[in-house]
Amino acid sequence: MKKITKDHISNTIVNIVIIVMAFGMLYPVLWLISASFKVPNTIFRDAGLIPEAFTLQNYTNGWKGIGIVGFDTFFRNSFIISLFCIIANLVFCSLTAYAFARLEFSGRKIWFGIMMLTLMLPGHVTTIPRYILFRSFGWLDSILPIVVPKFFATDAFFIFLLVQFIRSLPRELDEAALIDGCGKFGIYGKIILPMTVPALITTLLFTFLWTWDDFFNQLLYLNSPQKYTVPMGLRLFLDASGVSSWGSMFAMSVLSLVPCFILFVSLQKYFVRGIATTGIKG
Repeated sequence: MKKITKDHISNTIVNIVIIVMAFGMLYPVLWLISASFKVPNTIFRDAGLIPEAFTLQNYTNGWKGIGIVGFDTFFRNSFIISLFCIIANLVFCSLTAYAFARLEFSGRKIWFGIMMLTLMLPGHVTTIPRYILFRSFGWLDSILPIVVPKFFATDAFFIFLLVQFIRSLPRELDEAALIDGCGKFGIYGKIILPMTVPALITTLLFTFLWTWDDFFNQLLYLNSPQKYTVPMGLRLFLDASGVSSWGSMFAMSVLSLVPCFILFVSLQKYFVRGIATTGIKG
């Protein structure tokens, strides 16, 4: 019989604590999934995770949306905005990071410091100036205020992440490429980009999650229900002056988690590598 040691006991206790904490963190999500299959009038009366009466009507009603706009429209709008933001961040944040990490130009350290200072600036400080600017452009009630800034590498976090990753790559690769006749853009496209895939995947994941879940900017700039995104569509199920469709809202909330879950699970390996490697060299 295997002897039980103090290490075994301590490891067992640690594992039990981790399991309990994990269940505590996952319980709201499990309850949300359970509530999406409950009859609406039993959602808050039945606190258990197993529904007393199982129904798919919440998903059917929720997918129909509110009024003439179905929830498929909200999903399509969210995917379009997220796709544009992902493409913009991958291209222009990586170009900016490559310039800061590899190229020598006047004031590079000063500009990099200014960029890092923007990370400390609360986003709400620039809300009113941005709104006035975009209103003068005539961009309100469109996706332009949400998408266009991404094409100017305004997400300093991703630039910093990519700079850290590129700095960890040996410069000998650049020198060898120069000897072979590659220019600056050749090194960027043939050497840097293929080797920064883990960091680019991390950028892709965070960009998608932050854009998909962004409620404030979408509330600020989108006014027409036909242009609403998933967070805006979920808000329509809550009626302060009438009856709220809790079952439909919970069902669509569950569906809104599916793209995030699929993307994270499928790219988890690259995501972990990107996060781990960006801290190698400061």
